[in-house]
Amino acid sequence: MRTSNPHGAPDTERASLPKRATLLAATAVAPLSWGTTYAVTTELLPPGPLFTALLRSLPAGLLALAITRTPPRGAWWWKAAVLGALNIGAFFPFLFIAAERLPGGVAATLGAIQPLLVAGMGVVLLGERPAARHLGWGVLGAGGVGLVVLGPEARLDAVGVSAGLAGTAAMAAGVVLTKRWGRPPGVGALTLAGWQLSFGGVLLLPLVSIVEGVPSGIDLGATLGYLWLGGVGGLLAYVLWFRGVGRLPIGASAPLVLLSPLVAALGGLFLGETLGLSQILGFGLALIALLAAGLAPPATVKPGGGRAQPPPSPGVDGAWDGVRARAAGRRMPDDGEAKAARGGGRP
Repeated sequence: MRTSNPHGAPDTERASLPKRATLLAATAVAPLSWGTTYAVTTELLPPGPLFTALLRSLPAGLLALAITRTPPRGAWWWKAAVLGALNIGAFFPFLFIAAERLPGGVAATLGAIQPLLVAGMGVVLLGERPAARHLGWGVLGAGGVGLVVLGPEARLDAVGVSAGLAGTAAMAAGVVLTKRWGRPPGVGALTLAGWQLSFGGVLLLPLVSIVEGVPSGIDLGATLGYLWLGGVGGLLAYVLWFRGVGRLPIGASAPLVLLSPLVAALGGLFLGETLGLSQILGFGLALIALLAAGLAPPATVKPGGGRAQPPPSPGVDGAWDGVRARAAGRRMPDDGEAKAARGGGRP
């Protein structure tokens, strides 16, 4: 059964494993598509990271707003602006700067530390202490990705590395705040994505006009590349991503970003690169960490700091109590009435 979190967005933190696996797979489409960003940027697009970020965000955001026709209301004007600045306005330019200055696998590897950043920020912003196993899977996943794409021949650039780390930090903050704020009642993932893509694109518009302008040499390949990044890697990916982040435990959604560098490394195979034994091992470690973190049951934390146990099932005694009550013509109290009777308050 689907429930709502305290911030208004439904979640599946206690959902059955098949439902959770289905939601996890749908959410994974987002980082899978983001992994193609590096090959598309280097093979199809002219230089211009700010212009590319603008075309990936603003048209898709305006299209989503035209479909939903739902503007933000109240506090969601500034919340959507903050999320748009972090997830789009800051993340996109840093992403494309890193993609232009670093090999695709190296650039994407910097994003592999995001689960660890999300775990740290979650302590401060969500009051959630990550389970030791989630931190362990995050470290294992980042190490596996490093084995795949880092080596003695990896070309590093200080500006590209700094941009990649800044973009990773911005998106990590966006993920945590998206989980904290959820979304308003009645607002779907398409509307939330439209708000953020639009706000992020509006922030980028003056920067493109002042700093870069429109690049020359936009041919058919570049046009297809922009359409792919804006349509699949932009609107579709962010609708699925925000839907999943709102419903999955943060320890399950954050490690999905490991798929992005793995896809980027696979893209290198199509460009003539080969994989060695250590890289194959790294692939296996990263996938194990991804599946383990995504499908493990979430642990809850008591207010006092201890690990809470899942609620016990009625078992044989509870079932027998129900039989006796029905035989006596009495109605068994529901959970809310039982809690009220124990605590002396209303259900």
